[in-house]
Amino acid sequence: MSITKESELIGMKKISEVVGTTLKLMREYAKVGMSTKELDEYGGEILKGYGAKSAPYETYGFPGFSCISVNKEAAHGIPSKNKILKEGDLINIDVSAELNGFWSDNGGSFVLGKDIHNHQPLVDASKNILHKAIINIKGGVRISEIGYLIETEAKKSGFKVIKNLAGHGVGRSLHEKPENILNYRVKSNRERFKKNTTVAIETFISTKSTVAVELNDGWTLVGNKGGYVTQHEQTILITDKTPIILTESNGVWN
Repeated sequence: MSITKESELIGMKKISEVVGTTLKLMREYAKVGMSTKELDEYGGEILKGYGAKSAPYETYGFPGFSCISVNKEAAHGIPSKNKILKEGDLINIDVSAELNGFWSDNGGSFVLGKDIHNHQPLVDASKNILHKAIINIKGGVRISEIGYLIETEAKKSGFKVIKNLAGHGVGRSLHEKPENILNYRVKSNRERFKKNTTVAIETFISTKSTVAVELNDGWTLVGNKGGYVTQHEQTILITDKTPIILTESNGVWN
């Protein structure tokens, strides 16, 4: 969305702090032996406490308050009482919500407990690449150039990017224009980031796959060639300098 007045910025800051804080608390709450359903319900209670509504549930009828993807799941994992978290699991939590007509979105991947499967390099690459991408965004910068930066940095780290998942505009709804803030460069895309707009920038960094495919449950995405995928996401306000990170309360870079 385009921020045209102070009240809109306040609204976006408020919901962004809510989703950021929810993500942080969920990450801290996750324990070995817990089901993803229990973790999701904990997050749902936090959102409810703020008077916020889960965006995937409200928008798409998603069967959970947040998307919790574990190990080989790339995105949109359905919380389940049968999915029990284990030591060394690669977990991604994506929290988006609505409050007073404003929407915000954030996510992060992390290793639960000890990194016995060596997932941390993939997690770190995703985090660091997102940070590098965001600090290079300002009004007038081509969207495709940020995609090029993300893919180039992923390759430097020995990883790939998922090409059919993307960041997007956010604010008055969960997904707005620009809809395809991709993790690679599409040369034909001449679109530029606009000053005073809010967008969700997200990395999808992978070990083997370049395309996410949907499972039979109609939601869960996995890599087309297997392997693992990490995602980190922040909602930002674009300026003519470094963007303002609205969801920084999630502490994904701490």
